[in-house]
Amino acid sequence: MADSSFDIVSKVDRQEVDNALNQAAKEISQRYDFRGVGASIAWSGDDRIEIRANAEERAKAVLDIFQSKLVKRGISLKALDSGEPQASGKEYRLFSTIKEGISAEDAKKVAKLIRDEGPKGVKAQVQGDELRVSSKSRDALQEVQRLIRERDFDFAVQFVNYR
Repeated sequence: MADSSFDIVSKVDRQEVDNALNQAAKEISQRYDFRGVGASIAWSGDDRIEIRANAEERAKAVLDIFQSKLVKRGISLKALDSGEPQASGKEYRLFSTIKEGISAEDAKKVAKLIRDEGPKGVKAQVQGDELRVSSKSRDALQEVQRLIRERDFDFAVQFVNYR
């Protein structure tokens, strides 16, 4: 019997992020407390989001609205890397980036966790920005998924290609 396997990845649905950004921009344009403060949120490049406002607190409030929209759309906040608001003339700018892929060192941490605490006979291989986990037993693979879900990594984790 062939080995069963699945991949551990860290990907974000770009369309869902775009929808959340558009919802946040619409809410900011309609809310009374954001009138006349020059608050805005928009894409600034492929995976970078720029938030502008005339006060540091307003910029953080816009980020909070955006984060709530991401959560409602099922996107982990671990995929969003936000900086601090920085003064730029009369306005404050806050940049956030969307993180995708598992770095080599994070993949090694997960592979070590699987080797040390996972069931016997489970193999983990780093393949680019994802991790392939394989075993003869599907039950062992489900045990590995449970083990990884219980851990709190600093990146979003999804399981794909289960066969």
